[in-house]
Amino acid sequence: MTKTILFDLGNVIVPFDFKRAYAKLGPLCSCPLTEIAPRLRSTDLVSRFESGRIAAEPFVGELSTLLGLKTTYEEFCDLWTSVFFEDTLVPESLIVGLHRQYRLLILSNTNPIHFSMLKGRYPIFGHFDDFVLSYEVGALKPDARIYREAIRRAGCRPEECFFTDDIAINVEAARDHGIDAVQFFSAEQLEEELKARGVL
Repeated sequence: MTKTILFDLGNVIVPFDFKRAYAKLGPLCSCPLTEIAPRLRSTDLVSRFESGRIAAEPFVGELSTLLGLKTTYEEFCDLWTSVFFEDTLVPESLIVGLHRQYRLLILSNTNPIHFSMLKGRYPIFGHFDDFVLSYEVGALKPDARIYREAIRRAGCRPEECFFTDDIAINVEAARDHGIDAVQFFSAEQLEEELKARGVL
């Protein structure tokens, strides 16, 4: 029987596209717009940020050096959070309904700049009981440590947890830990998965 439901954040609750931020950063960088993504991928800067190994302001400093970016910390935060779209993928009504009967957790690879904005801007996050975040745990999905922490905070056995994530490898890792997990494709598909389990 399901007792706790865990959701990934990006592209499950809120859709995002990093190209939106790159387009805004481009005019402020000394490198071409087309070089922003390859330069970021050539380093471990983002993974260090999302696993809590570098704080927000030093992250912005290193990224600015990498891209030849000229902006203030506050301006950067505004630009960096523009990756997210206004509307959620999962309706708030679904989350509200689930929260009446189940413990709800977010299990996400994210960073303090993004999460602070998301929690403040999207009322849907007010219906969650806890947030298992990579930068606080010190590990990124699919690392076993973040799943162990998620199970601990779920307050029940792994098989009593249901988890959805848009990335297949993260779903497989959850299953390896005994969690009932499915890949997210749409709100409609998720509702069908929940109905099949007697959750809805």
